[in-house]
Amino acid sequence: MKLHFLRYFLVLAEELHYGRAARRLSITQPPLSTAMKSLEEELDVKLFIRDSKHVELTQAGAAFLEETRYTLERLDRAVTNAKLAKNGGRGSLEIGITGSMIYREVPAIIRAFKTEMPDVSLELREMASANQLDSLHRGRLDAGFLNAATVLSPLKTIALKDDEFVLCVHETHPKAQSRSVDLKDLSNDQFVMFTREVAPANHDNVIAIFSQAGIHPKVVHATRQWLTIIAMVAHGFGIAIVPKTLAKTNLHGVRFIKLRGKPVTSPASLAWNPEQLSPLAKIFLNIAHNVIQRNRPIHPLTEVATSAT
Repeated sequence: MKLHFLRYFLVLAEELHYGRAARRLSITQPPLSTAMKSLEEELDVKLFIRDSKHVELTQAGAAFLEETRYTLERLDRAVTNAKLAKNGGRGSLEIGITGSMIYREVPAIIRAFKTEMPDVSLELREMASANQLDSLHRGRLDAGFLNAATVLSPLKTIALKDDEFVLCVHETHPKAQSRSVDLKDLSNDQFVMFTREVAPANHDNVIAIFSQAGIHPKVVHATRQWLTIIAMVAHGFGIAIVPKTLAKTNLHGVRFIKLRGKPVTSPASLAWNPEQLSPLAKIFLNIAHNVIQRNRPIHPLTEVATSAT
């Protein structure tokens, strides 16, 4: 199979228009049409439905698109690694991250890694926890910082430090100046909630907090990002229960208040797939492990590398 046929297919699948795709590829339409016909004949699968007015992917084409995009991304990464090696570099890593993780240990871990491995190309990819887990199982990420405490085999994790849930309210809320609050006093308030499909563990923990308080919240909005929740509270769309570290956003117009009762923590971890672990990823995990454990007894660097294999 000719590699440039795959690149042609990817561009045409994105544009769904032969003229635009040809212009992006700096070729004319006839060779693009010929290439797609040859690719379909080789695969013995129809990839596109096309007529004089439009082009669309078949179901088979859509499935082939996902794998083609991944294949070309890995190929581009291999080329980058080869160039880095030629110039004295040491390769590259792709690390998943949810938006709120930037307020936890991630920056310290990245700084520590870059200090020790300055020639490594490290790319952070913002992805929902569920998407990270899928990518880790498929070997499409080297590691991922996600909102979950447990993962399915063969994935393994290092737990991040506990992050207590607190109440987030608008600065004009009657409880905004309180040192602590009892959720029972807020049973009539409207809440902004985290969508369960994105991070089930965090969603379920928040629901558990409501259950312990014996209230059934009036949920007015459901979001996919913690930062969106904070922004909605800042605009007066409701109140919310969020991880305490999000106070570091310094977003104007909100206050963060301790919840009375037994603290509930927001689960988060660094996950990886031991069946897809590169030597460079092992180094990253060891450095991350020591940063996370900075205020605890520090174990030898070899501990994580050994357990990660």
